[in-house]
Amino acid sequence: MPLLALPFPAINPVAIAIGPITIKWYALAYIAGLIGGWYYARRLVMADRLWGVVKRPVPTDIDDLVVWVALGVVLGGRIGYVLFYNLPMYMADPWEILAIRNGGMSFHGGFLGAILAFLLFARSRGLNGYTLLDIGAVVVPIGLFFGRIANFVNGELWGRIAPDFPYAIVFPTGGPLPRHPSQLYEAATEGLLLFIVMAICVRRFGFRKPGLLGGIFVLGYAVARTACEFFREPDAQLGFLFGNGLGPMGGGVTMGMLLCIPMMLVGLTYIVLAATGRTRPKRTAAAATGEEAPAARAKA
Repeated sequence: MPLLALPFPAINPVAIAIGPITIKWYALAYIAGLIGGWYYARRLVMADRLWGVVKRPVPTDIDDLVVWVALGVVLGGRIGYVLFYNLPMYMADPWEILAIRNGGMSFHGGFLGAILAFLLFARSRGLNGYTLLDIGAVVVPIGLFFGRIANFVNGELWGRIAPDFPYAIVFPTGGPLPRHPSQLYEAATEGLLLFIVMAICVRRFGFRKPGLLGGIFVLGYAVARTACEFFREPDAQLGFLFGNGLGPMGGGVTMGMLLCIPMMLVGLTYIVLAATGRTRPKRTAAAATGEEAPAARAKA
């Protein structure tokens, strides 16, 4: 054990084992994120002061939406990992694509899958797609927080070598040298910090400007992820796309950084569009007299 290092906590990645049936912490993280997001989203749609005249979903819509989003996240996350991070291996062995139990999920792929799920659900219920994306933007950091904690428990996605950092950790699968616990950095920034930022924004702006909260989240996540990538070890099969990785600030560009560039541009674009009212749907005669009561929609 190096002098300036902490031992990796002995946490079994399997949370529950009953005979041949095992449930891992990683699976529980997904469940906790979905349940936490569902509960928070229901609270948001019932808060009248946040909405103004913007048409909103009712609590039963949120109940159904969770299923759509769960499918979008899992399918998108897996497809994204296959395409962005390890395509040659999966082309050589296509059946391995279905072996999700072996790991391999991409946030950016899951993000795109969730967006598609939100938009398809909005279309099926006659809702504003931007509004549903705004709700998702406020609750998604809950899942990000639990997901990164699960990455740490699994001892995966560890950080770059940091021999002089007093809180570096020697990971069981990361070799003998201490490394940055980058999973915890991501849990703190992409999860906890972004959750606080989005909570402040929803209290300040509400959902009265469709697309604004979604733009803030996308930009905030891209900035946080890019900052954490300077401390996270790039995937072994990809390495650094450009530059090199000599130290945490060595200048190497990773796939995670590259995928965050379009996210920054999209986030900035929708912040501007929403702030100038270009994403707001045209008011109909019915909307001019006030929003349709959520209770009335629930009874329909």
